[in-house]
Amino acid sequence: MSAKRPSVPRSGVVLAAGRSERLSKATGGRSKALTHLGGVPLVERAVRSLFAAGLQRVVVVVGYQTEEVSVAARLAGGDVEVVRAETWELGNGSSLAAALPAMSGEGPFVVLCGDHAFADGALAQLIGAGGPAVLVDPSPTPEAWAEGMRVRIEEGSAVAFRKDLDEPAIDCGAFVLPSSVFSAQREAASGGDHSLAGAVTTLAGRERIRAVPLAADRWWQDIDTPHDLRVARTLVRRSLIKDSDGPVSRHLNRPISTRITMTLAPLRVAPNLLSLLTFLVGLWAAWSLSASRALVGGLFVQAASVLDGVDGETARLHDRTSRWGAFVDDVLDRMVDAAIVAGLWLWVWDDPSRKFRVMIIATSAVGWVGIHLAGKKALARAHRALALPGLAGRRPFGMLLGSRDVRLFLVAGAAVLDQPWLALAAFGVSYFGSFLWRILTYRRRPAPAPAAVAAPHHVGEATHGDLYEVG
Repeated sequence: MSAKRPSVPRSGVVLAAGRSERLSKATGGRSKALTHLGGVPLVERAVRSLFAAGLQRVVVVVGYQTEEVSVAARLAGGDVEVVRAETWELGNGSSLAAALPAMSGEGPFVVLCGDHAFADGALAQLIGAGGPAVLVDPSPTPEAWAEGMRVRIEEGSAVAFRKDLDEPAIDCGAFVLPSSVFSAQREAASGGDHSLAGAVTTLAGRERIRAVPLAADRWWQDIDTPHDLRVARTLVRRSLIKDSDGPVSRHLNRPISTRITMTLAPLRVAPNLLSLLTFLVGLWAAWSLSASRALVGGLFVQAASVLDGVDGETARLHDRTSRWGAFVDDVLDRMVDAAIVAGLWLWVWDDPSRKFRVMIIATSAVGWVGIHLAGKKALARAHRALALPGLAGRRPFGMLLGSRDVRLFLVAGAAVLDQPWLALAAFGVSYFGSFLWRILTYRRRPAPAPAAVAAPHHVGEATHGDLYEVG
């Protein structure tokens, strides 16, 4: 007889009914669920987190400012149902009770507090626990421990949830619960406890609730105060940094571009429009170089390099990555590269006319894109034919030195020093050096093992690559 497969949740509940007096300075009296984090309302972010974790349906429980919170929840798209908790002011346990009709006939489901923010992939191990479970932070900061709901854990199971416990772990506001939690909530409420903690503690007296520790490389943040909101914004901004970033991007570009992204986030600007604006900055850099404007040209080259990260960061922040966006960004980046090289050549030319400069820059940009796309297609065929392995995560040091961020930084530096020949040489060494490094690396690399189906490191985890930042 085959073993029973663990039940994987397909639905989730987001509790977003509360008001939060402690965050009123930041919310202006509005619902906490409408507070923006990275340009996205907290309730929309919570719904997106559940869909990204593989859930198919999300029920959002609202109370205070019902209409506004309902609209924000549906911004996430997908199968979203909104229900109102008439007695939401009693506590979040009463909010959970309002979801009972919508969850009728469901198996285990995820419950998420709408004022909690999570890193990508933070919910994966919880959802894959195979039964009732709670996500716990085993080593919270002193501030989080003082404010959080503490959890008593015995032999891997959570047995009690109270703020007055002297326990090291706190819950992260994320649970996988069976339908029996509704009867547990009614029992706790009959005793005067209308909190979610009371309902789950009562359930823990009947059924095992597994304590799932938060992965060490993931973060979460409960947002109750303006300070919590500032911490959450910093965590979100830092999460936009990629493992595959080159050294200039990691230490110079990203600290600037991520702050620009977070500032622009509330405007919800289309990533493709940001790609176009970056392209125009790159063309201005090329035009300045062609006119021998050393300082302006060099600064605009570096500005284009910094801004090149904003479109991809915005796409990831708002869950708007796409293959079309990747293609547009790739084409525009290659056009800027070619235009900059053309601008450098025109700089060392003997006073070319304005019309000639326009023609050379435009021809170089368009022509190089055609060469790049044709070469990229041929390289992809070679990869498939020779079964060459791809590069995931952090790239080798030699490739990092030949990355676009390093290349443009070298060009910008040489241009500011009024050395066009040095800028051309730096660009060429970096570009072709990176190409040769790839060839030598592939030649030394052992033949790949037969293909095997491997489970992802985290369910729903995005790849290290960025659909908006390729090449």
